[in-house]
Amino acid sequence: MATLPLFPLNTVLFPGMQLKLHIFEERYKLMINSCIESNEPFGVVLIKEGREAFDPIAIPSAVGCTAAISDVQRLPLGRMNITAVGQRRFHIKGIDRSKPYLRGNVEFFFPADDKPELVNRYCSFLRPLVIRYLQALASKENASFDPEQIPHRPRSIAQIASILLQTDNAQKQELLAMQSLSRLLRALVEIYRLETLLLTVRMSPPDQDFNIGPFSSN
Repeated sequence: MATLPLFPLNTVLFPGMQLKLHIFEERYKLMINSCIESNEPFGVVLIKEGREAFDPIAIPSAVGCTAAISDVQRLPLGRMNITAVGQRRFHIKGIDRSKPYLRGNVEFFFPADDKPELVNRYCSFLRPLVIRYLQALASKENASFDPEQIPHRPRSIAQIASILLQTDNAQKQELLAMQSLSRLLRALVEIYRLETLLLTVRMSPPDQDFNIGPFSSN
């Protein structure tokens, strides 16, 4: 069991994801300065109830991700712009309200590498879907990307697919909380199939046929 300072936000942070924050509230100035001095991370948690700023009783979701501070820009009046990177998933087991900011007693976890056959199957479905999804987004923005930058290993593709996905926070929170790699990959396949199809339909001329590849949920 570990203790983490918690930062409730209207954001879901995944391992490997970059997060930029403007720190202006006194309690979070205190919290971030403490993290900088001790060279320790803080925990980012999606707000379940309450508001992001100035709400002393914001209720966090039960699962979050640690954030390691990688860059600090000091501003007048003690304000800061910081850049942090997601590291480890955690479950909140208890809340400590003795300081101006929340602290959580947490247990770290990562999705278990279970059912290798299903993991490999879903991974083989997911990678081309992510590539097609990014191609559609790149086409919309008149940009380009190299498909070879998309990893092949199941845990890596699950991580990058979670970060890149443009969907609502509730769905992202479900992905963050999954404890099974096979379940996580399956959920990502289902989401990317739908999101890729919607993007393709929106960006394609009428009467075009669509084929986004084979899929089996077994």
